[in-house]
Amino acid sequence: MKLLCFCIFFFLFQLIFISATVLLKPVAAILPKSHTSPKNLPSVDLLSSTHYLKTCPQAEGIIHDKVKGWFQRDYTLAASLIRLHFHDCAVRGCDASILLNHKGSERRALGSKTLRGFQVIDDIKAEIEKRCPKTVSCADILTAAARDATVLLGGPFWEVPFGRKDGKISFAREADMVPQGHENVTSLIDFFQETGLTILDLVVLSGSHTIGRTTCHSILQRLAKFDPTLDRKYLRNLTRTCKWSSDYVNLDVSTPKIFDIEYYKNLGKKMGLLSTDQALYLDPRTAPFVSALQTQPDLFFNQFSVSMVNLGNVQIPTPLNQKEIRMTCNYVNP
Repeated sequence: MKLLCFCIFFFLFQLIFISATVLLKPVAAILPKSHTSPKNLPSVDLLSSTHYLKTCPQAEGIIHDKVKGWFQRDYTLAASLIRLHFHDCAVRGCDASILLNHKGSERRALGSKTLRGFQVIDDIKAEIEKRCPKTVSCADILTAAARDATVLLGGPFWEVPFGRKDGKISFAREADMVPQGHENVTSLIDFFQETGLTILDLVVLSGSHTIGRTTCHSILQRLAKFDPTLDRKYLRNLTRTCKWSSDYVNLDVSTPKIFDIEYYKNLGKKMGLLSTDQALYLDPRTAPFVSALQTQPDLFFNQFSVSMVNLGNVQIPTPLNQKEIRMTCNYVNP
């Protein structure tokens, strides 16, 4: 009976999604089962879960063991890796451009100041280079690390398609265009659509805020004056916590260390930390998805896997001479 109800609910959920995309300006469709998009992926860069089967079969095992080791030392790095992956794919596609460390790069941008996890990727890359030199891209490592970090937090597992190349271009001004937590819903929708993702992807990927932290600086505008969309008791607690703008506060006040649907439940209680989070619950274009995910953990897990694959497949057509397999993730090859 439960299975029947779930199937009926899922069918109705898909109808809501289809209706929303008709009423709004067109959005990119969810990527097909092949995990490739003819629009975003050049034919020379098609991805496959078996890409390293012969050239570096131990790659995924190395990535998993390294991420787990770092996680056991500092669990907060798991959420940081997921965020780092998003910031990479949101600019120029998933090409590890966020990892390049030079003057004027995305990594040095003002909007990237709170990004963490670079040392984890460096550690993984160094080990893989010992086993499979010049074979596994930094972009693929970051994508798989984000998946393994999700699993370690109690989230879903998904097959990661591999075969990305590392870009040679990285500009700080582009990184500063990535949402920072204070935009309106229209801006978020536009940003995701331009990236090749859907409104459903926006709401589901925002669910990664069920784990992780942010600095109080991100919410100062909500604490400075009365915000009617913020629960008063929650506001008082945040004010006590945020003595300094550099202090940290959990994105999910209920279960900050567990990957679950509490993030969506909190939005219904006016306890979304970032103004962008709370806005998803109030906007008629995104609210139906939030309401559905509040009560369906299986739906959230399943769709999160799909949306993360969509995110990981974001690419832009780039000349072959502007992509490579970096030997060190921080710098282009000499």
